Amino acid sequence: MAQTTLTTRILVVDDEASMTEFLQLLLEEEGYDVSIASSTAEGRAQIADQNFDLILCDIMMPDGNGLDLLKEVKARDSRSSVIMMTAYTSTKSAIEAMRLGAYHYISKPFDVEELKVVIQKALEKTELVDENVYLRKELEQRYGFSNIIGRSRRMQEIFELIERVAMTSSTVLLEGESGTGKELIARAIHYASSRSNQRFLSVNCGALPETLLESELFGHERGAFTGAVRDKKGLFREANTGTLFLDEIGEMAPSMQVKLLRALQEKKVRKIGGHREEAVDVRIIAATNLNLREQIRVGAFREDLYYRINVIPIRLPALRERREDIPVLVDHFIKKYSDEMEIEPKRVSVDVMRQLEAHDWPGNVRELENVIERALALCSGNLLTTDDIPAQVLRSRADHVTTIDLPIEGLDLEAYLEGIRRQLMSEALDRCRGVQTQAAELLGISFRSFRYYAK
Repeated sequence: MAQTTLTTRILVVDDEASMTEFLQLLLEEEGYDVSIASSTAEGRAQIADQNFDLILCDIMMPDGNGLDLLKEVKARDSRSSVIMMTAYTSTKSAIEAMRLGAYHYISKPFDVEELKVVIQKALEKTELVDENVYLRKELEQRYGFSNIIGRSRRMQEIFELIERVAMTSSTVLLEGESGTGKELIARAIHYASSRSNQRFLSVNCGALPETLLESELFGHERGAFTGAVRDKKGLFREANTGTLFLDEIGEMAPSMQVKLLRALQEKKVRKIGGHREEAVDVRIIAATNLNLREQIRVGAFREDLYYRINVIPIRLPALRERREDIPVLVDHFIKKYSDEMEIEPKRVSVDVMRQLEAHDWPGNVRELENVIERALALCSGNLLTTDDIPAQVLRSRADHVTTIDLPIEGLDLEAYLEGIRRQLMSEALDRCRGVQTQAAELLGISFRSFRYYAK
């Protein structure tokens, strides 16, 4: 038997006192915490009062049918496993018990060792259900909206849009450069939707050749092609009632686009080598880093498929388009990787933060995350300095100066410089939410100088 603890709770429901006493002694010897009930009414009362990991229930009871109790158990707490017992073997009642959700059906008199094995397997199933619930909660926390970082107006607008569309089943098209977080947004939409208890599956449409992608999406019959040694279900069927994320859909071959379009229109799929279609209910979230309108213009992407997936378009801005989010992203990644590395969080020098904000980040948020992880791994002190940042991210102060042409008629240099100072101070105050000490630090001047110029 698997090792058990008193936290594993079993309820025995049987009107035969000798049977309940026997099972209570047997199961308590195995280390289980056992309760007994001699009627369905008593069983209902115990189920209403507390949770059980396993219920052993007789079918024929003086005050009702054990199958009715089974229905109530499944309606109240679907994680509990139920084993039905009866002295009157009936194929019909056995089939009905299994249809209603019983884990097993056992006839009296039963073999004790067989019963122990059945109980062990039933409890393993309950543990697996509990683990799946825990993992799903972990996923919901990890991919919830709270983990998408952004205080900029553009990101706030995206959050509001996502919350509105999440509870619908409409197809969403996520557009944006690589590294902008398209899959993170797709998962957030899924876990905020009514499909959150179902599967979220993803496939990179540009990473697989056409034949393999068709098999991945629609499945295949055994022997359909060389190497098809067993049946394959396909992602559409596996994600049924859930969400399917089609990443880099712009890379999909034109002939494959036709097959995908048909599946989306008909809401039916057919395996490679199969002869029948199967209806599926799948929410589609597609993503691309290409300009699909330009792809349509050059004949690389079907216009009808574009309109089929472009029901709700969401464009994710590049990091350089929302630089005000860089400090909060840096703080987030410092905390994330400090926890993973089990180290004290580091502070960021003013010069490093200034240069991180000035960098164009061609790899977007993903590149920034990698830079922070690397810096934390290399930093020997408590402060991240320019020595911890890759050279390609750093820029000299001269790079920050915008080159201008001197007008033919000349200019008022003092007035021009005053205008630049006024603009930068105003921007610094906005970014620091009016805190002058932080604005002064951001500009690399003393607070006294900042206050003097601010007058």
